[in-house]
Amino acid sequence: MIRSMTAYASRTGQLGPHSWAWEMRGVNARGLDLRVRIPDWLDGLESKARAAMGKAMARGNVTLNLRITREEGAQTMQIDPAQLDVVLAALDTVQERAFAMGVTLAQPNAADVLGQKCVMVQGSAAADDNTALIAALSGDLDALITDFVAMRAAEGAALGKVVQAQIDQIATLTAQATTAAKDRKSAQQQALTDAMARVLQDVADVDPDRLAQELALLAVKSDITEEIDRLSVHVTAANALLNSAEPVGRKLDFLSQEFNREANTLCSKAGAAALTAIGLDLKAVIDQMREQIQNVE
Repeated sequence: MIRSMTAYASRTGQLGPHSWAWEMRGVNARGLDLRVRIPDWLDGLESKARAAMGKAMARGNVTLNLRITREEGAQTMQIDPAQLDVVLAALDTVQERAFAMGVTLAQPNAADVLGQKCVMVQGSAAADDNTALIAALSGDLDALITDFVAMRAAEGAALGKVVQAQIDQIATLTAQATTAAKDRKSAQQQALTDAMARVLQDVADVDPDRLAQELALLAVKSDITEEIDRLSVHVTAANALLNSAEPVGRKLDFLSQEFNREANTLCSKAGAAALTAIGLDLKAVIDQMREQIQNVE
């Protein structure tokens, strides 16, 4: 069962004053390109996200975005003990210096101290609050990735049906090419015989054996048995890949190039209108299949 690299998933949640919205989007890419946007103050969450995403998917350009907000009325103010100690020590130094110089200063009150920069901080920055929040976000992230992978699988199932139909069409055209090649054989033999007769009639001192060898060489060069055999082998390999549980996008892309190479050679050796038409149909189907395969993981 193949999976698509194109998918979308989103989730929303809330814990206390915090509300959040996860969003994950995926498009096709040569490898796995993860772009994660998570606020820096959620310690460790980005690394967890990258690890979980890397384990769940093998290819694709995947963007993960987290938007998180806090209710205005729910914000509280707390004292930063370390900054308070710094401010009190500075005030003590100022008082001692003023006393030594004979200067009398008024004693600062609590409001003066609390008004100093960074003594009071918003409660949302407290480590204990973030621990519970990060745990809730981590659980929601796991569910988000599950939803995303499920959509990839659903998209892949639909994509697999399209690719399977195209492979079946290639198999049908390959069988038609086999029949057309047999029909071409008798006509080709007659054409070579007629050509030999004309040469022997118009040219003196021609070695019949040498001429027969040259005509036989032309017949070998126009033979498409190997191309048809390889097309059949590629069809079998493609069917096996479609039923594989592993990511097969790269292998299918390589195989489509091999399909195209054989179709090109078949067209160049065709030598008959019917066989040329089949070769062109093969090239068209293979090109369509390659476009679909670009989205396979």
